Amino acid sequence: MTTELRPRSAADLADLVRAGELAPTAVVDAHLERIRSRNDELTAFITVAGDHACERAREIESTVEAGESVGPLAGVPIALKDLTGFREGIRHTFGCRAFSDNVATHTAGFVERLEEAGAIVVGKTNTPEFGHKPVTDNLLVGPASNPFDPTRNAGGSSGGSAAAVADGMVPIGQGGDAAGSVRIPAAFCGVYGIKPSFGRIPGAARPDAFRHHSPFVDKGVLTRSVGDAALALSVMAAPDPRDPFSLPDDGVDYLAAPERPIDGWSIAYSPDLGIFPVSEAVREEIEDALSAFEAAGATVEPVEVDLGAPLETLRDRTRYGLMQAFSAKIADSIERGRGVDFLGDDAEDVPREFRERIRAGRNLSPVDLGRMDGVRTGIYDGVQDVFAEYDLLVTPTVSVPPISNDSLDDVRVDGEKVDSRADWLLTWPFNMTGHPAASVPAGSIDGLPVGMQVVGPRFGDGDVLAASGAVERERPWDGAYDRLP
Repeated sequence: MTTELRPRSAADLADLVRAGELAPTAVVDAHLERIRSRNDELTAFITVAGDHACERAREIESTVEAGESVGPLAGVPIALKDLTGFREGIRHTFGCRAFSDNVATHTAGFVERLEEAGAIVVGKTNTPEFGHKPVTDNLLVGPASNPFDPTRNAGGSSGGSAAAVADGMVPIGQGGDAAGSVRIPAAFCGVYGIKPSFGRIPGAARPDAFRHHSPFVDKGVLTRSVGDAALALSVMAAPDPRDPFSLPDDGVDYLAAPERPIDGWSIAYSPDLGIFPVSEAVREEIEDALSAFEAAGATVEPVEVDLGAPLETLRDRTRYGLMQAFSAKIADSIERGRGVDFLGDDAEDVPREFRERIRAGRNLSPVDLGRMDGVRTGIYDGVQDVFAEYDLLVTPTVSVPPISNDSLDDVRVDGEKVDSRADWLLTWPFNMTGHPAASVPAGSIDGLPVGMQVVGPRFGDGDVLAASGAVERERPWDGAYDRLP
């Protein structure tokens, strides 16, 4: 990619395209060249849709040349997670070997909005099979590697999108977040990742519009800057009557939100949410980054958070149970709709862990699910107690720096082995509650990024963007990308 194009934000690229000063074909060509030069090492993309992207760029170029209006993302290359980011006519694998030749037959609603705004889909990014774990690795193409150290993982399950954004392959990456799947890879790859309030980015899933017995799976975006994330949200976040969970428009000005002042705000800081082991090095980086809020005029106070039960109880009765039920539902839908049986003839196409989740989910009863929601209510109440007194809650995003691709199942916090699926992720409690949350680049440990989680009150998406923007102004992180090849 040329020096002229590579540092450009999505906002800058779109402005230049709309003004006729930059051809969208040149923008796409430059980003495709970056993908070609780096994807073999990082495996950020499962599918590169070069022909589609070039054709779309020519269409937008003709529109600009004709003097017709184009949208706020005119000519901006975007990457879609190969899970919920359906785009008709482009290969869609769900990160699963059984679907290696599958092509999407429809376009997701939020993708339609992005394209209507002028964005150009350049490909589908790496994800574990059906997003089932907090790192990105699968039997189809292998791990998504970290641009800052390719021996390390990009995080998951939106790891491909995070790696692509960090490495400059695209300015905007789309992700999904059921337990931190946007924020975890954002922390690992040193980019900004936001999970807005549940229902802020609607979906129109069919044949089951309700999707899960209770909401916890969200959509989000990954970018190098807060402003680009706000730009993407301004396009994606709007009511959709096809989605029963879709939120009404509450008048938030997403584009202005990152510039809002936070002076006088009271911010609660919890190093561990009262339950998680966190490495000392990560804790030190986060506590150093808290100075950004104080420099912006806010006050920061340590707080004790009570989520209602020990980590093991919360993990087993909410995170695991809901994901087991979710996995069983996915498997049932695929078996009925596609004839693919992950517990039968097609078992070898998914990892053993995913098969175990399916079995466990099929054994859950309605009583089991009801009990989970009781435990989940304790998490919600504990978070709400914080917001009864404070404007924001800040934590580490994850407990450890990026982990090695060779030891994805062996996560250790200061030498102590922890459950690799849940115990190092301070993200998933906020999927249980629906609060908006983001991961902001906070620093580094031995050159590896560290993320700080910013959680807002219910429906406080603008507040999360405002606080994130304040951190970016006080502690800009864009210089870190200069270290990449």
